[in-house]
Amino acid sequence: MPLTYTELDVRPLLAAGVEPFIAIMTAVDKLGPTEGLRLLAPFKPQPLFTVMERKGYLHEIVELAGGDYEVRFFPKDAGVLASDNVDDLATWPEPVVDLDLTDLDPPQPMMEILETLEALPAGNVLFAVLAREPLLLFPELVRRGHQWVGNHDKTGSAFRIMIRRGEVTQ
Repeated sequence: MPLTYTELDVRPLLAAGVEPFIAIMTAVDKLGPTEGLRLLAPFKPQPLFTVMERKGYLHEIVELAGGDYEVRFFPKDAGVLASDNVDDLATWPEPVVDLDLTDLDPPQPMMEILETLEALPAGNVLFAVLAREPLLLFPELVRRGHQWVGNHDKTGSAFRIMIRRGEVTQ
């Protein structure tokens, strides 16, 4: 099951002169093992990175329009994520395509993966490395009849995904 994120926008708190640390820790304490925190802030909350790492979370940062930031904190030990339709991974062949999409901004990685999958015969496997977890890609892959497994690398700076081409069921 893919990670789900709870969103916390601390920009209104900061604008009102309220320190958001307690609100952040309250939100983090409510997270389950496959949940992360999507924090919206007007700056990179650098001191929070160490606090969250001690609590077992890695992070990725995206600069938003207007200079704000989205920081996604996700569990270090979230492990391997997989679509609900995955069959025995031992039966999967080796990937026939390797894509490094870490330099592309969304939605380009998703478009590249879907386009590449269309050219593959059913049953073939594609491997890709992305700069972030492709949350919008997961349901689209399943909708199209594909299976996927993925995880964050040890540093949390990249997401690795293997996708087994299914029959298109649009």
